[in-house]
Amino acid sequence: MKTSFTYNEIHQQPAMWRKEHEALLQERDKIRAFMHKYLTPDADIVLTGAGTSAFIGDAIEPVMRGIWTNVRAVPTTDLITHASYLLDSERPLLLISFARSGNSPESLGAVNIANRLCKHIAHVYITCNKNGQLAQQAAGKENILLLQLPEQTDDKSLAMTSSFSTMLLTCLMLGHINCLEQDAEKIEKSVQNAEYILAHYEEALRQIGERPFERGVFLGSGALKGIAEECHLKLQELTDGAVVCKFDSFLGFRHGPKAVVNNRSIVVYLMTNEENVLRYERDLVQQVDGNNKPVAQVIVFAGESDNMPRIHADLTVKMPFGKAETDGYGIVPYVLVGQLLGFYASLAHGLNPDAPSVSGNIHRVVEGVTIYE
Repeated sequence: MKTSFTYNEIHQQPAMWRKEHEALLQERDKIRAFMHKYLTPDADIVLTGAGTSAFIGDAIEPVMRGIWTNVRAVPTTDLITHASYLLDSERPLLLISFARSGNSPESLGAVNIANRLCKHIAHVYITCNKNGQLAQQAAGKENILLLQLPEQTDDKSLAMTSSFSTMLLTCLMLGHINCLEQDAEKIEKSVQNAEYILAHYEEALRQIGERPFERGVFLGSGALKGIAEECHLKLQELTDGAVVCKFDSFLGFRHGPKAVVNNRSIVVYLMTNEENVLRYERDLVQQVDGNNKPVAQVIVFAGESDNMPRIHADLTVKMPFGKAETDGYGIVPYVLVGQLLGFYASLAHGLNPDAPSVSGNIHRVVEGVTIYE
């Protein structure tokens, strides 16, 4: 098991986050100069990627709106087909692309389409592969900022784990580049929370991952909804679809999707500690606990536990080092819960977590996509 790429890539995340923080501190002057030049008040900022890389934008858009007013998350898979509707050709564009390999046809295609469509454009490439096509095309381009992540984050497994979390953290740090030194303590708390999950909850998550369930539900509010989106994919793809998963917000889940919860499902609640939001989350948790009987319920939260709902949770994952801060750093460790559940459920289904797709339906770098002119 410990020879598995997936296992090691999940466990290396705290070290990768510390390493990336140090790397951005070293480059902060160059980054600040680039952002000062291209992040103009009228610029449209688009966070883009495909699949898991797109979920990075979904997770951090609510946070980044507190820093960059005109920011939005748009998957490359939408830009390819509807760029003329989604991009304003007359308005300056800062396109922030997330890419593990940098070789995805959608990643490259979206960049090319945006370059043709927009008169004033600059790019930030956040990528894990220095040899990828995206990284290679950045050489010598004044309007491209390449943020090259540690080589180890170029996950060899099919499932993105350390690549997702480190790219997400990198963009959060990019947004806070002017105060990155002062944010060191907040970033370190997120690292410590991840280390705490691995040290104290991995065995319990293994036991839940081995239970006989066919459905998985992950719920989160605000930025944590984007983390729930990534968690749902991890469990689904690592079990090759044997476990079909959903994600939603706590309030949105009531409006129909709650019908999926039965005695063959697990429900994972990624809970905030913002009291005005938490009261809605508590109500939903207590309703599911009273009306439905899932195979397992897992509550995940950071900070104080006084306001958590009083239900019989099969597992309560408590992260003691800081909260799910509104600056976003605190949301990053939550993803480990979905990763570990996916990894151990994959093993329980007799699959190889590094290459779980027995059918061959999914690949590490997407195949079969033609980008048309």
